[in-house]
Amino acid sequence: MSRHRLTATTTALALAAGGLLLATGGSAHAATSCSQAYLPLPDPTCQPGAYNPDVTQSTIASTICVSGWTATVRPPTSYTDPLKVTQIAQYGYTDTSTADYEEDHLVPLELGGAPRDVHNLWPEPRYGTKTATTKDGVETKLKNAVCKGTVTLAAARSAIAKNWTTALAVVGLA
Repeated sequence: MSRHRLTATTTALALAAGGLLLATGGSAHAATSCSQAYLPLPDPTCQPGAYNPDVTQSTIASTICVSGWTATVRPPTSYTDPLKVTQIAQYGYTDTSTADYEEDHLVPLELGGAPRDVHNLWPEPRYGTKTATTKDGVETKLKNAVCKGTVTLAAARSAIAKNWTTALAVVGLA
């Protein structure tokens, strides 16, 4: 089997294990379609968010509040790049350039979001008025507040999963 074919097969199997694809007749097909109507948020049916069970209020001092911790759980691009391609198609984006999207965690790794759960990852546009870069600033402020003890982990996670554009106001940081 060629290297390309092995990689494509491995990728399809990994995505299928995540419940994202259905394999039929040797090819993979998207199992769902997602709506762009919620932008700049993901479609909540497709990406409601998911949590890393290893991160709790009692473990934040040894997980998310440790500098560099997210690097230990961040999924490799060999996982996220094929997922991004599949999800761009699911969202029906006319711009299919992967460089124009960040495969982002709705509940960020900085708040103990599930690293590889397809319900927590989505192709967030890098263009528009509220972009992936804008969300990064919200994530940092929430994580800092959680680590300082001014906001609980549960409150920060809930606020960002519901609507990252209003999360800071919801927890009293805006």
